[in-house]
Amino acid sequence: MVDKRIYLCLAHMSGAEQKYIKEAFDTNWVVPLGPNVNGFESDLESFVGEGKKVVALSSGTAAVHLALIACGVGAGDEVIVQDFTFCASSHPVTYLGATPVFVDSEKDSWNIDPDLLEEAIKDRIAKTGRKPKAIVPVALYGMPYRIDRIMEIADRYDIPVIEDAAEGFGSRYDGRVLGTFGRYGVLSFNGNKMITTSGGGALICPDEEAKNRIMWYATQAREAYPYYQHEAIGYNYRLSNICAGIGRGQMTVASDHIAHHKHVFELYRELFADISGIEVHGNPSERSDANFWLNTITIDPAIRIKGQENAYKTTIKGAVGGAAGVVHATEDAHTDCEPNANVEALRMALDAAGVEARPLWKPMHRQPVYKNNPAYVNGIAESLFKVGMCLPSGPNVTDEDVRYIVDCVTADIL
Repeated sequence: MVDKRIYLCLAHMSGAEQKYIKEAFDTNWVVPLGPNVNGFESDLESFVGEGKKVVALSSGTAAVHLALIACGVGAGDEVIVQDFTFCASSHPVTYLGATPVFVDSEKDSWNIDPDLLEEAIKDRIAKTGRKPKAIVPVALYGMPYRIDRIMEIADRYDIPVIEDAAEGFGSRYDGRVLGTFGRYGVLSFNGNKMITTSGGGALICPDEEAKNRIMWYATQAREAYPYYQHEAIGYNYRLSNICAGIGRGQMTVASDHIAHHKHVFELYRELFADISGIEVHGNPSERSDANFWLNTITIDPAIRIKGQENAYKTTIKGAVGGAAGVVHATEDAHTDCEPNANVEALRMALDAAGVEARPLWKPMHRQPVYKNNPAYVNGIAESLFKVGMCLPSGPNVTDEDVRYIVDCVTADIL
């Protein structure tokens, strides 16, 4: 047993953050604008390149929301969203009174299937007489999507692409940073991301004009008068100067964080290589360069785990999601779509050993809140959800931790 919990992914803080935070307090810039916000945006623009502009925001979800607005999404519209993702990719569509249309994954990258994407576009046009207003691919666990095919299809139908690269900070496709291919790109700096501002996000914009428009929406859409004049609905979505100071410090170690996550992936792959029935998900081709924000494995359904007979026997009693989690009690441990019993048994065993592990994202089309939404499925996302697991991968995870985790997994296999 290790003498600490090994968490899934917590961004490592360096001393540089203290400098910028102190500066913000010393200069009394404790507001959602200021030198740190400007500096952080400049740092991000240099990092993503391609002449893109960046607006720092309060969350990645806010970035998705504003990108949809900028693309003209409104009530009654449809937006194609990757099925295999976290709800922040789809919930902002519903905020606007629009309908998420879910598209399943391809086998290699686990991300949106380009062939199924085009099939969905054609079918929505046939059924509704209108094309979807936007396409939202997601860099699941940092793995690049087939953005070449996605952009080819999107351009053919003249549909804007909003890249949800919230999990893909620093991931690349053909050497180019994710979030810079589509019309807009979404980044997240939540506390568990590749770099953090404790909470926060950013929107990658095509040019200065688009950046100014997004910034206007993010600051309550205030008009240029000496008093508060509003001619459109805006939002309070700007990042604070304090949080941006943390981000500026994090940018000094961003490359180190990405390199560490890749190193952890290589170590997992090496240590699991001889364990039958456990596969580590890696880059599907040389064109993909994942940041490996979270390292994931799939577990053969035939594998038996110690204590498997006790899986799903009790409901969750504590907070879900770590220290920031909340309790929403349920009377039944089962749903109609859940990970296999051996996956849940292994999760429970790792938790008892001081290791935080989680199932993969549950596909959106199997979420009760979206049960009536259009969905174009091939079974891949659901099949992966049933057999997959996320393992600790953050900057605080040491080589010793990885070996301990793999040893725990091995010891729990019957």
